[in-house]
Amino acid sequence: MFGIGTTELIIILAIILIIFGVGKLPSIGTGIGQAIKNFKKTSSESELDATHLMEKPEAASLKSEKPA
Repeated sequence: MFGIGTTELIIILAIILIIFGVGKLPSIGTGIGQAIKNFKKTSSESELDATHLMEKPEAASLKSEKPA
């Protein structure tokens, strides 16, 4: 799709290694992994909330109305 080959990936990884150094790479990987995990968790929770509201729209409208 993007046309990134093996040589381009090696160059990108070398630049990242030069910028951040060997010591920072594990912490960067951990941070990226946690960010992806949190994103997936949040997106699945929001999908559950959306499906719950779509299943029972009358319940949501009754809660928003105040008795006179």
